[in-house]
Amino acid sequence: MQKNKIYIFILLIATGLSSCGEYHKVLNKGTAQEQYKMATKMYEEQSFNKANQLLEKITPFYRGKPQNERIQYMISQAHYNTKQYTLSSYYFDKFVKNYPQSSKVEEAAYLSARSYFLASPVYSLDQKDTYEAINALQNFIYKYPESDKIVEANETIKELTSKLEKKAFEISRQYYHTQDYIAAIAAFDIFLGEYLGTSYKEEALYLKFISSYELAINSYFYKKETRLNDAVKAQEKFKRNFPEAEKLEETEELLTKLNEELSLIVALKKETNGL
Repeated sequence: MQKNKIYIFILLIATGLSSCGEYHKVLNKGTAQEQYKMATKMYEEQSFNKANQLLEKITPFYRGKPQNERIQYMISQAHYNTKQYTLSSYYFDKFVKNYPQSSKVEEAAYLSARSYFLASPVYSLDQKDTYEAINALQNFIYKYPESDKIVEANETIKELTSKLEKKAFEISRQYYHTQDYIAAIAAFDIFLGEYLGTSYKEEALYLKFISSYELAINSYFYKKETRLNDAVKAQEKFKRNFPEAEKLEETEELLTKLNEELSLIVALKKETNGL
């Protein structure tokens, strides 16, 4: 029994070496037809990296020929299956443009969008691929409204939008943490305008108020009254939207200080006018 196992093991190694040798022979010295045949074999065996080496090599030979449609699709799929999503999105896009009548065009359009989605990084990094994915998915939904991928596409758009929402909120909060209160207030306003139903609304309104408070309290006299009034309005908006918020009591204590400052300014103006 042990001898049989050893024999089978040796046979497998020999077969593998022979197959590997045949692949390299075809890759380096085979005709385009032999390379196409070997590429198809490698692709079907899911040896995608090997398949792609051959497919990219024979692309110039088959350009303009019927086989090129299949070659371009296999290249796209090979990159997708080896998780090279930037490349697969590029090749699927190219396939859709070059073969709009192909029976594979709907699948290619979806996988292009899916590739952008899978290439989309964590929210803290550049979101170019996220925007590309949303755009590609929306185009897919518009073009193929009866596709069985519509539900999945819509869910993916929601996920991507949530990522952009989180990034926008974190940028606003970063301005707050670095005490750039003018930028923080502007960023929170933009954020709340773009993401009306955001789950971050309570915290965004709270931090906008705190930013407005800090800016007003520490302002030069000639800007102070306007900024104090803006801070009061920010607190009123927070209270109106979240009357049961845990941090409401804190904001009302700060509101008292704002009103005290406003009273001092009014009194000083009266005194100055009296003179």
